[in-house]
Amino acid sequence: MGTSAIAALREIILEVIRYTAQGQWKVLVLDEASKRLVDSVVKQDDILQEKVTNIEQIEHKRALNQDLDAIYFLTPEPHIVECLIIDFERRRYHRSYLVWTSFLPPELRQRIDQASAAKEQIAQARILNISFFPHESHLITFRDPSSFPMLFHPACNQLVPKHMYDLAQRIVSVCVSLEEYPTIRYYRPHNPLHEAGVLCYHLARFVQEGLDQHAKHHEDFPPPSPRPRGVLIITDRTMDLFAPLVHEFTYQAMVHDLLPLKEGDKSYYKTILNEGTPREEVKEMELGEKDKIWVENRHLHMKDLLQKLVADFNKFRADNPQFAENPGGSTSINTIKDMIAGLPQFQEGKELYSLHLNMSQELMNIFQKCRLTDVALVEQSMAVGLDEDYKRPKNLTDQIVRLLDDDEVNFPDRLRLIIEYVLYRDGIFRSDMEKLLAHARLPAQDGEILQNLEMLGARVFRPLKDIKPTLQPLFPQNPPAAQAIDDLSLSRFEPAIKGLLEEQLRGTLDQNLFPYTKPFLDANEGLMNRVNVSQASLRSAKPTWARTRPSALEPRQRVIIFMAGGATYSESRVCYEVSGSSAKDIYLTSSHMLHPGLFLRQLGELSVDRRRLDLPADRPKPKPPACLYERETGTSNGLPQPLALMTGPPKTRSATNTNTSTGTLEPSQKPHPLPSPPFVVATPTGKLSKGPKEKKRGFFKF
Repeated sequence: MGTSAIAALREIILEVIRYTAQGQWKVLVLDEASKRLVDSVVKQDDILQEKVTNIEQIEHKRALNQDLDAIYFLTPEPHIVECLIIDFERRRYHRSYLVWTSFLPPELRQRIDQASAAKEQIAQARILNISFFPHESHLITFRDPSSFPMLFHPACNQLVPKHMYDLAQRIVSVCVSLEEYPTIRYYRPHNPLHEAGVLCYHLARFVQEGLDQHAKHHEDFPPPSPRPRGVLIITDRTMDLFAPLVHEFTYQAMVHDLLPLKEGDKSYYKTILNEGTPREEVKEMELGEKDKIWVENRHLHMKDLLQKLVADFNKFRADNPQFAENPGGSTSINTIKDMIAGLPQFQEGKELYSLHLNMSQELMNIFQKCRLTDVALVEQSMAVGLDEDYKRPKNLTDQIVRLLDDDEVNFPDRLRLIIEYVLYRDGIFRSDMEKLLAHARLPAQDGEILQNLEMLGARVFRPLKDIKPTLQPLFPQNPPAAQAIDDLSLSRFEPAIKGLLEEQLRGTLDQNLFPYTKPFLDANEGLMNRVNVSQASLRSAKPTWARTRPSALEPRQRVIIFMAGGATYSESRVCYEVSGSSAKDIYLTSSHMLHPGLFLRQLGELSVDRRRLDLPADRPKPKPPACLYERETGTSNGLPQPLALMTGPPKTRSATNTNTSTGTLEPSQKPHPLPSPPFVVATPTGKLSKGPKEKKRGFFKF
């Protein structure tokens, strides 16, 4: 399915290491943040094969190694620059090649230029645009859950300018790494009620300026390609508040919603292997791209998953004669688990099947125990606006009250039902809210969660005399074929992002709702999409057997979606599905991934004191560790090699080089991936000038 973001980032990193100090042995020096980035896509063995003797971390105490050159692969942060200067003063390595993961701010560049030892030791410097983490092949995150409160918490308004600048830099990094200079569209809600209603407009403007500046200072961007120009669509969480709440019954979404995962840079599930045997053990197993069973099945509906796991297991058994035949002919989940536990061979496959069979069985147990069938039927009616017969729902309030009174429905699901009811009704009377909370027996703080919906653009309370017209969905769903209604009764809802993508690909996406950042492109872009639609309609006359997928060599247009405030796994699934059916490469990008529990927690935190949020911006600024200032008895323990200066820049398109004689950035190559809003703005002539001082509060009110 097109270019994998994981493979693209991996190749960029390895290519820089390969062509820096080419042919010479060297040391790779990372910091804590850049190490997380590198480790997310590259194995250490792959790095060591590129003539790297060892990998070190700049915040750690290290021995002098003055016989070897060093590649510093660093994050442009003040304390990291100070650590770097300490290394220069100690002359820790022979010569230094600097690689920054994103734009180096002018004040940090100046700090390096002022260090006399730096000029003598810097052989070359470059700036890469890789400040993002590929979560999956077409799912990219910034691993920044704090983005949600910084965008929507009322006490964080003064943090918004810097945070939006950082977000824009990262979005530019994604586009540059994918070699895309896309047209940009952004979500503009009709009559927004919340202060952040113009969030997407300002973010899209910053990204457009960043891409323009990058193209201005890099003549080879974008590189020539027969692929149609890509599209970047910037939206935010307020566009679809149902998606992070509705129960989704596809495998990946259910796992993150219902199971106790250990979440971090990676996701782990604790399971029992070889249960009931002397080799029984409890093991944390990773759910990621290395797990082929996970990758193949994560978007399947649970009813299809169970059948496929059994079929795949039977095939696995047939392919390996070590498995004993089941005399009964039928295979249940428990039978499969017992058979797997008895096999000493094929350890990896055995553990993976055990993991997924255990998880699927646990999901079905929770599904039945928590009455999710009844909960989901009501949820689907509210999210879609139609019941299972695709008619206007009746007696919804009575159904919700019965579920709220049911002891088998857990408290988080009761809260989700009330929130969904508020969204469905576009606000309810205050007295009705009190009655629903009384039935649900929820703690008092959950009432604050409901009121915080207003910060995301939802109306919570409606007046007695309401003259506001009925709220219409952005992308109404069409009823499916009659024979499919029964199968879809618990999965009728589709995230709004699906309708967005389908209309974008048809060329019918409303330009008032999703305008372009550059209006003069509107007509041409719309014409191009309509031509594609016309060509598709002419081909539709072919018989079904003649419709084949495009050749792997045929260039596929790329569509990048950025969801500010967090994206859901149901939205990720939709992007993969639309990509597969449309012959487009669709990448979903967000600050972080949301599951219902995290969304409810972050929604509740919008009303707590900012000091309790532990935001990175409010933490003490990190400083170089004291061990770096300790006196050293320096030794040289590297492999002596003659110094060889780089003969040319690496083949990465996004590199910015320095003058090797001075170690400073050449004027013609100084990178400006972004202006520095709101402190510096672009004039009509393209020159940067000082902008007006922003108020600390009300950043979105321009």
